[in-house]
Amino acid sequence: MSDTTIRVLIVDDHPMVAEGIESLLESFDEIDVVGTLSNGQEAVDQATRLKPDVILMDLNMPGLSGLNATEIILERLPDTRILILSMHDSPEYISTALSHGARGYVLKDVPTDEIKQAIDAVMRGEKYLCTGASGSLEPKEDDAREALTGREQTILLELAQGKSNKEVAKTLEISVRTVETHRKNIKRKLGISSTAGLTRYAMEHGVLQGTSPGF
Repeated sequence: MSDTTIRVLIVDDHPMVAEGIESLLESFDEIDVVGTLSNGQEAVDQATRLKPDVILMDLNMPGLSGLNATEIILERLPDTRILILSMHDSPEYISTALSHGARGYVLKDVPTDEIKQAIDAVMRGEKYLCTGASGSLEPKEDDAREALTGREQTILLELAQGKSNKEVAKTLEISVRTVETHRKNIKRKLGISSTAGLTRYAMEHGVLQGTSPGF
């Protein structure tokens, strides 16, 4: 293979989707599909070994979500470009994915050639939103959660599900002290003093949508 070969890892829990994408990409000489995985934890475990240039990451997977897997992988391999695969085209889903470090967002029903276009774009250092990912991605002035970093949004989601600092640390593979620091920052930014308040805020602002089957 040439020096310009693009190493691509596919992460999707639907075998037919993964096989279809793999078949498409293998028709391009410059692309090397280095693996197909079925969940976020496998992606985290294998990314360092496989060293992909681009990861096509599904959001809707059992266990570790594509969103959390994206964040963990980018902490370890910051030069990796991650393209999110999803059925959802709402601005909230797209902006959340981008805030967690994804370089692009592609809907699963796009023409297959557009996936190649997205890969080429992120390899050029560009961000890519597929043609169906419409809607304004500008932060809402009345949504204080926009002030949170991607990591803080992830931790807010975990805490809102009633998890302890220790449980969150284990899920995200970070230290308990780090979780505690983020928790304090989240409370300060949102002006909330209690865990119950965080849960209430999460419910009122749709944060818990992140736990639905589509996300």
